[in-house]
Amino acid sequence: MGIDLRYPIGLLFMIFGVLLVLYGLFSGTAAYSRSLGIDVNLWWGLIMLLFGALMFFAAYRKRSSTHKK
Repeated sequence: MGIDLRYPIGLLFMIFGVLLVLYGLFSGTAAYSRSLGIDVNLWWGLIMLLFGALMFFAAYRKRSSTHKK
């Protein structure tokens, strides 16, 4: 059939997650004074990376299970 929608969604979340993680790692700590010192960009970047990887895994798992039949 067509491309699984989870591939581009996973890729999008992984790209934005990498950008947020990099920004969180290399930005100064003064930006996080309003968020109680929590590096929000780093944590949300990691969450977005995880979600993107799960979407990729789900699409890969679905594709591999349909090819075995």
